[in-house]
Amino acid sequence: MATATQEPEGRKRPFLTPDSVDPTKSKWMLGLLVGITAVLGGVILGFGGPLAGAAFVIAIIVAYVVLRDIEIGFWGVIAVVCLLPFATLPVDIGLTPTFLDLALGAVVGVWLLAIVTGAQRDLVTAPIAVPLLIFILVAIFAFIFGLSNGPLTPTLLRKFAELLLSLGFVYIIVDYCRTQERLERLVKVVLLTGAGAAVLGIVFWLLPEDTANTILNFLTRIGYPGGWVIRYIEENPELSVRAIGTSVDPNVLGGLLLMIGALAGPQLVAKRPLFPRWLTWGIVGSIFLGVVLTFSRGAMFGLAAGLGFIAILRYRRLIPYMFGGGLLLLLLPVAQTYIERFVEGIQGQDLATQMRFGEYQDAITLILRYPVIGVGFAGTPDIDLYLGVANVYLTIAQVMGLVGLLAFFAVIGTLFFYGLSHRHIFKAREDLDALWLGLHAAIVGGLAAGIFDHYLFNLEFHHAVTAFWLLVGLATAVTRLGVEEQNGTQMNADKR
Repeated sequence: MATATQEPEGRKRPFLTPDSVDPTKSKWMLGLLVGITAVLGGVILGFGGPLAGAAFVIAIIVAYVVLRDIEIGFWGVIAVVCLLPFATLPVDIGLTPTFLDLALGAVVGVWLLAIVTGAQRDLVTAPIAVPLLIFILVAIFAFIFGLSNGPLTPTLLRKFAELLLSLGFVYIIVDYCRTQERLERLVKVVLLTGAGAAVLGIVFWLLPEDTANTILNFLTRIGYPGGWVIRYIEENPELSVRAIGTSVDPNVLGGLLLMIGALAGPQLVAKRPLFPRWLTWGIVGSIFLGVVLTFSRGAMFGLAAGLGFIAILRYRRLIPYMFGGGLLLLLLPVAQTYIERFVEGIQGQDLATQMRFGEYQDAITLILRYPVIGVGFAGTPDIDLYLGVANVYLTIAQVMGLVGLLAFFAVIGTLFFYGLSHRHIFKAREDLDALWLGLHAAIVGGLAAGIFDHYLFNLEFHHAVTAFWLLVGLATAVTRLGVEEQNGTQMNADKR
């Protein structure tokens, strides 16, 4: 494992610097890149027209900006995930690239370029690297094996490539977050853009339905669905409107906000929060209200699980206050709908729960027929079965079999074993403890919500998948930083 290096004070240097690359190699690489760019530009302009050519120019500009400072690329990925998750470029060259594809591709491309050119001569890893690689390889094998069950379309290939990009993004995050300053900056961007997503959800929920729908339909210019996009409980206009913001689906918005809400929770009691207290309360308050207005029972359950994880590990004295706050929350008028839906869900009386029970039964039947490696991502071989179930674990088992599910559990188990086995380090580090607690609580919340929904491993919700694995990478990075600093302190003490 490479040793973490300290980031210089003041203005950050570009990711690739002129002195970091051999001059001769740099000239050859520059010539090769210019040639490839010219050829690609000509092909895209010829087959896609002026609009595609303009999009290509924009992509080159984005790549150049990220090349100058790769952290801007990380910010772009996080901002798109939270604020414009379904936005696409206005071009169609057999497939339609999304904003997230562009942002992720730029970061991955620049990171790989730095390694190829020698600008980066080491690679920081963590124990999660091996089980995650196994999980990726199982996914690839399941994808290839399952192509006999359905056609290989450009859209399916793009969406699977997006899944692999999101999984591989973990390695880049761990490698990049070599200093506490870098980690904190990325977490700040996550919290701010998460609050922005919550505010959008709240504002559209408060607006008259016709006005909110008209505004949201402007997003059709960048690939969003049009028509009547306002969502209701049980899709019944007689019931309450559900907050969706720019996330299209209220459950997906709730899933995103619950993870960021769990991440933000420890900042309220941290001795050195990332933001001023007033801003911290604003961020947490808006995110929590956003979760409530989605009327997503899974999101509320996940948020409670994440905050419970924080309370049990660090703030047990706050548990009675959390219960008291929860009881007071239940007295609010908006909470009455939640109470009714939770009771109906437990009793299996509402339509959504009944549909879930049917999906669970069908998913288990499919898994029992194809238990080892699943049926892949293209479709099912049996006409009486289908892909899709509101449970992330059954979803993984459907497409990747029990082998894939075990590989997923190995990744998550390694992450938490790595973190919890070094928990003692962070109890004495107030500056890192809130980050450690929040990041792991976010993952706990996402895993808990995954019992009731599938967006964390669904090819249709690339941004939700990216958000989860982004947090996995940050959680791994914060533990690695604590361990690295402790080892460095111990080495200095031994020298004395």
